[in-house]
Amino acid sequence: MLLTGRTKTEITIETPKGPSYTARLLDIRRGEKRVSCAVEKDGGDDPDITTGAHIYAEVSLLEDGEGTIVIDGGIGVGRVTRPGLDQPVGSAAINRMPREMIAREVRQICEMTDYPGSLRVEICVPEGVRLAEKTFNPRLGIVGGISILGTSGIVEPMSSRAVIDTIFVELRQRREEGFDHVVVSPGNYGLEFVRETYGYDLDKSIKCSNYIGETLDMALELGFSRLLLAGHVGKLIKVAGGIMNTHSREADCRMELLAAFAAREGLENELLNRVLGCAVTEEALELIRDAGKLQPVMDRAMERICYYLQRRVKGQMRTDCIVYANAFGELARSREVEQWFTLLGQEQARQT
Repeated sequence: MLLTGRTKTEITIETPKGPSYTARLLDIRRGEKRVSCAVEKDGGDDPDITTGAHIYAEVSLLEDGEGTIVIDGGIGVGRVTRPGLDQPVGSAAINRMPREMIAREVRQICEMTDYPGSLRVEICVPEGVRLAEKTFNPRLGIVGGISILGTSGIVEPMSSRAVIDTIFVELRQRREEGFDHVVVSPGNYGLEFVRETYGYDLDKSIKCSNYIGETLDMALELGFSRLLLAGHVGKLIKVAGGIMNTHSREADCRMELLAAFAAREGLENELLNRVLGCAVTEEALELIRDAGKLQPVMDRAMERICYYLQRRVKGQMRTDCIVYANAFGELARSREVEQWFTLLGQEQARQT
């Protein structure tokens, strides 16, 4: 529209995966040296918080005639403030693939219209500041709005992939900040437990959700030398059976594993059957505690957790673990966890 003067009401682009996509153009605004319009985010079958948001692009003429294309973010697009992300610190949080897609489409139009000059493309998301509060961006050090992401140009059902990608980004950020040790936990409960029990604020730790195995793989790939896993027994007891994705749809075996460890400690058959019939792990732990077997059972579980953690990292990274339960507090820890408290205390002292 800027280079031809003609109005367009829709645009078709080719996505990196091959299929083309046609979008309606909304809120077209013209100026002498600039034109802006919007498209509505289409979440397809995997809607997220940005579905329905208007994403604006403004293209403007630049004075120099070198044929460059400058891509930047405006209102509602975040800025990178920490290293380790797709873009350098200070840049708009528009990832490499969207930048390449934008540049390719713009260059095609420049060639078609024989335009030799330079252009500036600014992406804005008026709702972006509000939407970003519901994303991982504040935790990742992206301020002022959302990120413009994508690798294929096609929205796919990818909640698992999105979480794993975010874990990788957080791990990479921590590694680039100079740390070779990292604390991970399936969720906030583990972080709160360590904070309340040991007095250590683990804000810099990584939430690994159910993806314990993938997190171990990525930490090893990034060169970490030590990793501490802290979490609730309901998740981590599965690791004692070699289960590295702790989502219930992948595997359960919580009661079977507790019963197996309890059987090794001589728990009677009647109690073992009751353990197997429990709905939640803390109910089973009460039965084991009342039988006087809680500590040896959890020590056995911790031994197996440590075995499978080391097996996953092939012995190439030191791994430690703390397991707790809401009603019991700490249930078990690996042998060298105490060293972590010294290490984390030193880290916090440097940060303050």
